Amino acid sequence: MDRNEKKRLRERIGEHLDVSGARLTDDEALQLADLVDNYENYRGQSETRTSSYDGWSSDGKYTREVTVTHTFTDDVGIRTDSSYRDDDGQSGESSTETKDARGILNWLRDHR
Repeated sequence: MDRNEKKRLRERIGEHLDVSGARLTDDEALQLADLVDNYENYRGQSETRTSSYDGWSSDGKYTREVTVTHTFTDDVGIRTDSSYRDDDGQSGESSTETKDARGILNWLRDHR
């Protein structure tokens, strides 16, 4: 891919994702361009994973169940909702959004 073509791809991707400071290979730029161009195929899709593990605290052994849901948002990006619940009643939750090129590429590498 020549420099001008890659520059045009970055500009097209940059209309939807933060590409500032991201060094993209040709394949990564093409992958992101495909995602941006075909985002209607991703929008609203979600994936939920639940796991549990045992841990120790000053009160003794506990079991924690963790649920993580990844959802493709209305605009190009991925929202990650995390929650946990311990068998002793402790719980918490958090939510983050990924809207940068490198974050999206890392997520796609790890989940697809």
